[in-house]
Amino acid sequence: MIPDRNISDPQIAKALAHPLRVAILAELEERTASPSDVAEALDAPLGSVSYHVRCLHRLGLLHLVKTRPVRGAIEHLYRAEERPVITSDAWAQAPSIVKQATVRASLTQVAGLVNRAARAGGFERQNSHLSRSPMVLDGEGWDQLAAKFDRLLKDCEAIAAASAKRLASADHGVGIPAAAVLMLFETTPDAGAAKPSQRARGRRKRAPARAMSDAGR
Repeated sequence: MIPDRNISDPQIAKALAHPLRVAILAELEERTASPSDVAEALDAPLGSVSYHVRCLHRLGLLHLVKTRPVRGAIEHLYRAEERPVITSDAWAQAPSIVKQATVRASLTQVAGLVNRAARAGGFERQNSHLSRSPMVLDGEGWDQLAAKFDRLLKDCEAIAAASAKRLASADHGVGIPAAAVLMLFETTPDAGAAKPSQRARGRRKRAPARAMSDAGR
């Protein structure tokens, strides 16, 4: 985890609120690649990707893994650092315009991730999880639930770290690429917030956790 970095830092906030930068970070969380590789994967202009990669590197969100000669030039290969966790206190201090941009960028990434996983059978494991739980809370209940989400995020990170340690053993099996998306938000008046808790049909499912801290809370 990047220490002492959260959305209250204007530069970090700006980086995480830009949709293309969020997409670049997501791409480089999964592999080491050059700006050219990332541009091709995202179907984005190389010039724009290169600019944003340099910005993310300058902010410490990407690190330069190595360089290599390619057709008379030097190619730079990057990989994402672990993302900064946005604490509740930091989120409360963020300007509304930054919150909106950050949430939009994160939800765009989450939607793509979930849709690709669904098409590829990513929810077929027996203990995967997909649920929706509308509810009505008072202020105290909201604070209690928010605190549980913060603790769950820390648990996800600890479980992922322990998994990585086991996977590093020569005799351990292949890792399971996974993602956990945690959300707590106010619904609009017509969103059925007063309805009883509703869960996905069939056996209750829980998605394997991955220590991935997205910007949107």
